Amino acid sequence: MNVEALKVRARVLKGIRAFFDARGFVEVETPVRIPAPAPEPHIDCPASGSWFLRASPELQMKKLLAAGMDKIYQIGPCFREGECGRRHSPEFTMLERYSTQADYLDILVDMEALVSGILWPNGAEAFRRITVREAYREWAGWDPFEAWDADRFDFDMATKIEPNLPKTPVFLMDYPPAAASLSKMRGNVAERWELYVGGIELANAFTELTDAIEQRRRFELAREERRLNDEADYPLDEEFLAVLNQMPPTGGVALGVDRLVMLACEATDIAVVRVPV
Repeated sequence: MNVEALKVRARVLKGIRAFFDARGFVEVETPVRIPAPAPEPHIDCPASGSWFLRASPELQMKKLLAAGMDKIYQIGPCFREGECGRRHSPEFTMLERYSTQADYLDILVDMEALVSGILWPNGAEAFRRITVREAYREWAGWDPFEAWDADRFDFDMATKIEPNLPKTPVFLMDYPPAAASLSKMRGNVAERWELYVGGIELANAFTELTDAIEQRRRFELAREERRLNDEADYPLDEEFLAVLNQMPPTGGVALGVDRLVMLACEATDIAVVRVPV
């Protein structure tokens, strides 16, 4: 057990809460055990009876936004089967944050301030912005906007894009339509970014999709891809889809708290910054 790392963890958690509380956000707590996770290829939720342990609190928090809340955040446990390594754990801690009347660029400014305040309180690092199209053209030699290939996209992301990203903070921005996930489109560009710090993927943000018909279509495509990959088929969260059109324009982000703590204490293994079983 690394006691000093756990002290850093406590400081980071305190800093996150202070950041959002000072900006008028409400901390919420949604269920960890849910009946219907968002169907995403290659993200598997552990079963809990006939329900599942969440991979993300996203759908439950969006229901709160549709009900009238406007600035909310949550810090809590999430679960993914088969994810184990120096940067992955089957149980991990997620920060999820949403604000209405905001987009992914508003969230970007917020995350620059949050991450800088925690990692570099005495002087912020410069954050760069690189588009997905620029990155793939330069380091992978093809354009995923012109010739989409899901397997090639994922393989090149892991083997060509991420290893070549600057070690200084960088936002990888504007994803192809097929990688939009739950994000809004602007023309043929998904308003989505991922933040990397020190070569570690730290956060994933969207201008959130609020079109229930389009979201259902994407969920069905994701379910079909899961079936083709022999992955578990999750039921759709019909309650979420029924209220999605009531959600105002919203920006949201998910940030891996364990990885942020790793960066704060310069650890190379996620196990160092978590309380052992």
